[in-house]
Amino acid sequence: MGLTKNEIEIFKKRLEELKGQLIRTIERVSEDVKNKEEPKGYSQHQADEGTDDFDQTISIEISGKEQIILRQIERSLEKIHEGNYGICDVSGKPIPIKRLEAIPYATMTVEAQENYEKGL
Repeated sequence: MGLTKNEIEIFKKRLEELKGQLIRTIERVSEDVKNKEEPKGYSQHQADEGTDDFDQTISIEISGKEQIILRQIERSLEKIHEGNYGICDVSGKPIPIKRLEAIPYATMTVEAQENYEKGL
């Protein structure tokens, strides 16, 4: 059983909103990382430098994960445009609506996702 046009429209709107939020977050994190590279006017104690480096590493890692999700959102929007949103990229089976409600950018069924993560 496929998704109705109304359901697809609702998911499209959610995906576009998520995409906008992620883009703003990625831009903010990028700006924070750039600003941390500039020398500050306060003491450069080794512990402060270590904390700054750690914070920068975490920011970069978060930004990287958000970019992965952004790519998944863009892929889901492509699938809407192609007319196959809600269909697993791997198995061709329908993705359950409960999964799409939880993760609207899911492009695989849970089983296919698990196999992908296991390298199968």
